[in-house]
Amino acid sequence: DLKLGSPATSVDTAAKSVAFADGSTLDYDELVIATGLTPRRIAGLPELSGVHVLRSIEEALALRAELAPGKRALIVGAGFIGCELAASMKSHGVDVVLLEPQPTPLASVLGPTVGALVERLHRNEGIDVRVGTGLTSLSGDGAVATATLSDGSEIPVDVVAIGVGSVPVTGWLDGSGIVLDNGVLCDGVGRTSTEHVWAVGDVASWQIGDRRKRVEHWTNAGDQAKILAGALTGTGDPDAPAQVPYFWSDQYDVKIQALGTVAPTDTVHIVKDDGRKFVAYYERDGVLAAVVGGGSAGAVMKMRAKIAAGTPISDVLESTPA
Repeated sequence: DLKLGSPATSVDTAAKSVAFADGSTLDYDELVIATGLTPRRIAGLPELSGVHVLRSIEEALALRAELAPGKRALIVGAGFIGCELAASMKSHGVDVVLLEPQPTPLASVLGPTVGALVERLHRNEGIDVRVGTGLTSLSGDGAVATATLSDGSEIPVDVVAIGVGSVPVTGWLDGSGIVLDNGVLCDGVGRTSTEHVWAVGDVASWQIGDRRKRVEHWTNAGDQAKILAGALTGTGDPDAPAQVPYFWSDQYDVKIQALGTVAPTDTVHIVKDDGRKFVAYYERDGVLAAVVGGGSAGAVMKMRAKIAAGTPISDVLESTPA
């Protein structure tokens, strides 16, 4: 059965029942939570046309309708959404300013070392990248016309796209007893703290190695669904290798791929960099924790087994061609 148009509002885990906005309820034997994310908004901005967030197909189509050669666009936030938007807008002849309060694009996801390589990619494509700078205000007469930045500068704009992250949709779980912490906390196969309740996808913080982490990418949601289904039905392989998170992002002609988990304290080894394409190894506690590459699919994907096995970084570096 498919139920549309009425979101879940609460769950009674003792009665094993979900309540919906239309007043109906649905009993369950096993509950899988896959409610995803909602975009963050910047408080205090005026309601002006030309200002967009990007989550749904309708929002994407509305933004695309405003793009044309010579238009001036401001992208607030240089995460994956912001970087992909910058690349796409540039291909439409739009003049783009990419704004990021952190030291580099993707610093919170890939760290500043690799983030600097992504920044270089965008600057070389003609993007005006401004890091260490945030958005203070927007103004205009009905439509956005000017953006004031945290460094005091003002820039003329025709279109603004805000991509400052998302938050897990978990409000409906308040009071349910299901443990939440930046998402729904799960073990390594999707079980939550509450019996007969599971979670998968962007909303789920799965146990990966020695930490819990949400991976906001559809490839991860698909991989998790396979693991969860096997555990829920008892058909999974108990000897299957540990999950190695994977996600990718197309920016210009470069596919940026990340395999494994990145932490802020990792030591980063740049093992390839030709000025555009690159490969980086992330070391944690003396072992290979992750690999990130740009335009280097083969070099990234062949490392999955080594990451899963916790291969010593010294062994990996010794076997890497100079």
